[in-house]
Amino acid sequence: MRFLSTRDAAPTADLVQVLQAGLAPDGGLYLAEHIPVLEPDAFAGAHTPAQVGARLLAPYFAGSALESGLSMLCDEAFAQSIPLHALRGAGDHVLELFHGPSAAFKDIGARFLAAALARLRMPDDPLRTILVATSGDTGGAVAAAFHRRAGFRVLILYPQEGVAPRQARQLGAFDGNVQAYRVDGTFDDCQRMVKAALGDAELRTRVALGSANSISLGRLLPQAGYYAWAALTHWRGTGRALSFVVPTGNLGNALAAVIARRMGLPIARIVLACNANDTLPRYFAGEPYATWPGRRTLANAMDVGAPSNFERLRALYSNDAALRADLSAFTVDDDAIVATLHAAAAHHGIEPCPHTATALHVLERLRAQDERGDYAVVATAHPAKFAEVVEPVFGHAVAVPEALARWLARPSHSLPLTADDAALRALLLADPSC
Repeated sequence: MRFLSTRDAAPTADLVQVLQAGLAPDGGLYLAEHIPVLEPDAFAGAHTPAQVGARLLAPYFAGSALESGLSMLCDEAFAQSIPLHALRGAGDHVLELFHGPSAAFKDIGARFLAAALARLRMPDDPLRTILVATSGDTGGAVAAAFHRRAGFRVLILYPQEGVAPRQARQLGAFDGNVQAYRVDGTFDDCQRMVKAALGDAELRTRVALGSANSISLGRLLPQAGYYAWAALTHWRGTGRALSFVVPTGNLGNALAAVIARRMGLPIARIVLACNANDTLPRYFAGEPYATWPGRRTLANAMDVGAPSNFERLRALYSNDAALRADLSAFTVDDDAIVATLHAAAAHHGIEPCPHTATALHVLERLRAQDERGDYAVVATAHPAKFAEVVEPVFGHAVAVPEALARWLARPSHSLPLTADDAALRALLLADPSC
């Protein structure tokens, strides 16, 4: 299969080129030239997330150097529990995606990408520097996935005032081939800096660069696998399509659900739950699309004012009207997040993280409007990562998962970096191995 840039000014590329480049040469994001459609029968005998993921991704990998290893890549990516639990409301569920090594949903896509790039690496290839901008969770997942992998080095850029204390500690806890940089700006600054470096043709002749943000299809495509698995599992058990409420920042997770639905999986509605950064709710309410400076909220991993994957999402639809008819988005402020955290155990039987709370709140609003059908709230991170937010509300300490506790027990170190494209470029050129 060939892949196109959303900006239509770059040559088509094959899968290997797409995974290694991350961003298209014209600054656009890669999309498959067509979205394959699979009938439910195509998943006969596939029951685990890894099995479903391998069937789902097979058309994209056909004919590539990774085709024969796709099942192993999926086994590695989905090597964690992914429970789909019923909540207390009739037809309400939660899809827990935070049981990986960094306690966030991004572990799945990050492990897939790391394993794919490692499989593609040749012995005489130069050291590849993986750039990642993070609002808290992406960096930890990518660091864990690439930690001590020969031939790779990871540079994590995070806003120094914009991540939770445990997230910051985790980001600095990786030694060897991973280095965290605290940027004196917002996540949008970090994201802009990474995109500028990846789009710098002259820089890329001197430094082997790659991306592990959701702008990379190697992160995005495997995430469609857990939506496919959850939808199939529910459909096989009930005969009904499942809708999803997805906590949304940079739009990669929600876009993965859109791709799974486009491929024929039994998914009904896809609803975006945003915090006070309301770029997407404004658009879906009918305003012209416009980015806004990111604002700090209790759901900090979603503090994104310029979601990268909107460009990719828009490219999938013929016009704005078609896109607005297919998805909806709601904003949830900090007061509503706190109220939902207070009530979640009693109403739903769970203690969520602040991001999952935004989705729970949106589900409650939908039900109050007499919304019918079966819904799954996507639980994106473990609440222990946000102890300073949730523990005062819950009234007790939250147990830290064992994998996360191991990272938090290590020494943590990060370096300062100016929120300027030239600062990252100078860093890379001063020492291409960083």
